[in-house]
Amino acid sequence: MCRNIKTLFNFEPPATELEIRDASLQFVRKLSGFNVPSKANAAAFDCAVEEVAAAARNLISALVTTAEPRDRDTEAARARARSAARFGGNL
Repeated sequence: MCRNIKTLFNFEPPATELEIRDASLQFVRKLSGFNVPSKANAAAFDCAVEEVAAAARNLISALVTTAEPRDRDTEAARARARSAARFGGNL
């Protein structure tokens, strides 16, 4: 599950609200062990996702760097090349 969580800091364009929420959802899923919580746990699960997303937004906005922002397309191409080298084939 957590392999789907992507680095969100120092990208151009910056991380979107949806990307932050998706990463938060994956993190809460991993911690809870639930892909989809039961009705009894849905409120606590949703609250945790929102709290983690808020913490992630605060963290991303507070971080500073002197490095140039990374380009999303370039990073995606590098990831595809690594995957092709590791698993072979055209991805």
